[in-house]
Parts: sequence; structure tokens; C-alpha cells
Amino acid sequence: MTNNYISKDNKGVFDLIIIGAGPAGLTAAYKAIQSEKLKSTVLEKDPKYVGGISRTVDYKGYKFDIGGHRFFSKSQEVEDFWSEILGDDLLERPRLSRIFYKGKFFDYPLKPFNALFNLGIFETILILLSYFKVKIFPNKNPKTFEEWVTNQFGYRLFSIFFKTYTEKVWGMKCSEISADWAAQRIKGLSLSSAVITAIRSQLHLASSKGKDGEVIKTLIDKFRYPKCGPGQLWEKAKELIEKSDGDVVLGQTVQKIEINQNKVIAVSSENSFGEIKKYSGDFFISTMPIKHLLRCFDPKPPREVLDASNSLRYRDFITVALIIDKKDIFPDNWIYIHDPEVKLGRIQNFKNWSKDMVPDQSKTCLGLEYFCFEGDGLWNMSDADLIKLATKELSKLGLVKNEDVIDGAVVRMPKAYPVYDDVYKKHISTVRSFTDNFSNLYLVGRNGMHKYNNQDHSMMAAMIAIKNILGEKDLDPWKVNTDAKYHEEGDNMDAGRSIPSKVKK
Repeated sequence: MTNNYISKDNKGVFDLIIIGAGPAGLTAAYKAIQSEKLKSTVLEKDPKYVGGISRTVDYKGYKFDIGGHRFFSKSQEVEDFWSEILGDDLLERPRLSRIFYKGKFFDYPLKPFNALFNLGIFETILILLSYFKVKIFPNKNPKTFEEWVTNQFGYRLFSIFFKTYTEKVWGMKCSEISADWAAQRIKGLSLSSAVITAIRSQLHLASSKGKDGEVIKTLIDKFRYPKCGPGQLWEKAKELIEKSDGDVVLGQTVQKIEINQNKVIAVSSENSFGEIKKYSGDFFISTMPIKHLLRCFDPKPPREVLDASNSLRYRDFITVALIIDKKDIFPDNWIYIHDPEVKLGRIQNFKNWSKDMVPDQSKTCLGLEYFCFEGDGLWNMSDADLIKLATKELSKLGLVKNEDVIDGAVVRMPKAYPVYDDVYKKHISTVRSFTDNFSNLYLVGRNGMHKYNNQDHSMMAAMIAIKNILGEKDLDPWKVNTDAKYHEEGDNMDAGRSIPSKVKK
């Protein structure tokens, strides 16, 4: 299959319609306007914020993320993008994150003496024996998260430091989660690499590289961060896009995507007043959840494609931001809560990311993260009850007293995490067999590709889509890995299936 891309012989400006103003959508729009060959229009459902899950919320001057967002990438192109837009407003921050387990703090990445002191010599010996056992008798074909992590760390360490937290995040057993998620999020990390890095650090020979010389993201000890949060980057990107005659239209819910043979020809969206507007275009990029995208197609996709997209699952997310009447609480950027006695999954200390996130330096703003399914008990709790729950659990952990909490705010984020269950690959394959036939449509972004990735991956996929549209490259955005690098061979999701090129040869 060939694609109507922009060649050197094409003259004039072409219309690019982008669904979603998250990292992928705004990156695509920004790169498009730089080309001077594309006029980009971005349609965003949120009536106030851009940035998607990477936005920054402002509550009475207290700024907080939807989760924490480190700015670190193995892609120099992505790093340059961040620097180009924010310049000196992009701070370099030291990283400190720990695990809270059984009332004690464990350094993460692992530090042998800290772990030995907290666990005790007997438990440490059992962990090492469990690790050596799996090295001698490994699972040669790990299919689940539990099997993959056990292969890397041994079962005992898996059960202590991975099982509880992971099951909080996903709301399902580790034996039901695909090994793909572990391979993406903690790729290259094992007990041996963590110990070696810790020893090198204590000998002042710190390195975050694995045995093959690749940087292990989990082990990096510093990162960059916008002084007013990640939303600052995407607000600035929006401003630059609009100054260059691009449009970012907020409060737009996509209702219909018109198809003519193998091309998308228009998108219709509805605003908060019920007004519907049609946007015709030459090229289209979607970052909206796949299941919603396909429901909007007119004419409708085949039943098996709709069934596959509707079977894709998501995990939803709640941030409870608490304003604490204390100058300092703990030095960490974030803390993983592995205690099974509380529902709380992770705590962000936004003041330790940047002091500009907190307007009163005598106060602290903590973001308490809860993982849930849209419509369940947690999701349907009132804001007041969620603030009470967060305050109670923070006090139960002994981190803050109830009376120190003076205010709070709640943000619910639907479809925060695409679920990697044991059938998601099959569903994605079915969807791609259909969507890849549309010559002027690209799916990018976390929900657009149903990939649990970081923002740099979403950005690189968007950059590749723009290069393809401009006729500069012949690349498949699906072959960008979670390190924002392009894999010529693709990933295992493409195994055994040939996808037609969307770019003219």
C-alpha cells in the first residue's frame, strides 16, 4: 500500500488534524508547524488543561502532577525538544525515591547495607538463596509479570517488593499480568545489576548502565524537571503552536470520524454547548483511546475489530493532593507504599521536585496516588471522603499527623494505564490489521497505541509520524520502544504479521 505523503513537488500547506493535546499530540503539532508545510489543528476533550496525564494542576497556587514525570530520555531528539521549549526553566534534579515497607524505608535502587539492616541477616540470606535458585533453574519462557520478575530477582524478593505494589496498581494478580509490562518498565534491571550499581555508588564509581552499556532508567540518580511542573512545557508548546498559526481547541469531544475507502476525510467534534463542528483534513493523528476512536468511525469497522477494541482494558487513577502545615516531611521525590494495610500506592512530594510548585515554603504539598477502576468504590467516593481517606492513611503510616493536613484537592484520571493482560496483544493485532489500511491516519501516544509508556516514547512516535507525513522517513511508529528508540526489527507485537507501509516507497 502507498500513502499520499508530502513530497518535494507538493506545494501549499496541508491540513493536519490531531486528536488529543497530550505529549504525543502537541509534539506532532509543534513539529508540524516547524515544517511550514502543515497547518495543525489539535482537538482536546479537556476544557482547561493540555498535557493529558502529563499536565500540571493548580489548586490555590499549589501545583501538582498527575503522578510524577521525570524528564529523562535516551533519545537526544526528545531531550533537545524539551530544551528548545523550556530552556533555563528546565531544572536538573537529584533523584531520591524509596520503598516504604513494614514501617521502614528501603532505598530504591537497592543499597545492600540499607536492605540488610532493614530486613535482617536471616531474610537477606533467604532472598539470596531464592535468587541463586532461579539463576540455576530459570523459567526460559516467562509469560506473566510474576514469572518475569522472579527470573530477575528470585521469588522471595518478588513477593516482598513487587507483588503488593503491582497488584495495587493493576487491581489484578501478578500471574494475570503480561510479562511485557515488566520487560518495559524495569527492563535491564536485575538483582545483580542493582547490587553492582549500589556498590559502585558507595565506591564513588556510580553508573546507571547495565552490562551491555545501556542506561537503565530505573537506576538513574538525576533527571530534569520543569520548574513549574510538566504542564509548563505543554502550555508553552500550545502557546508556540498558536503563535505559528496552529490551533489548539479545548473542550472538544470527538463524535464522528468520516471514512472514504482507505482514507480519513474529516473529524466532527462537539463542544460543551452541544455545538458540532466538522474538521476536514489531509492527514490525521489520533491519541485518543483506541476503543473510543473506532466507535467514532463512520462507516463502522467490522464487528471483530470493534469487539477487539472494546476488549482492551484500562486502569484508572486518582491523585489526592494534601496541603501539609509543615516545611519539611521527607526528602524523597516520591515513595512507593508496599504496605498491604493501606490502599495508597505512591506518594509524591512536589516541593522536592521543584520549590516553585509550592507558593508558601512553610507548607508542603503531597500527592497521594490511588489506583482504581472507573466506577468502583474508590472512584465514586466524594472528594471530601477521599481527602479523609488519604489523611487517615498518611497518619496510619506515621508520616504525617491528622492535624497537620490543612487542605486538599482531588483529580480523577480515567484510562491512565493501558492494561497488559494475557490477551491484549491479540486484540491490538486485530485492531492494527484494520487501522493500518488507512493511508493518512497515524495512531500515537499511550492510549492511542495502548502502550504503557513514558512521555518520551509518545513524543518519539509522534515525531516519526510527522517525518513520515513530510516524506522524510519510512518508519513505523509502532517500532519505537519504551526507551524512545527505533527498533528496525520491531517488537514482539509484530511477530508473524506483515503490516503494509503507510509511506510511499
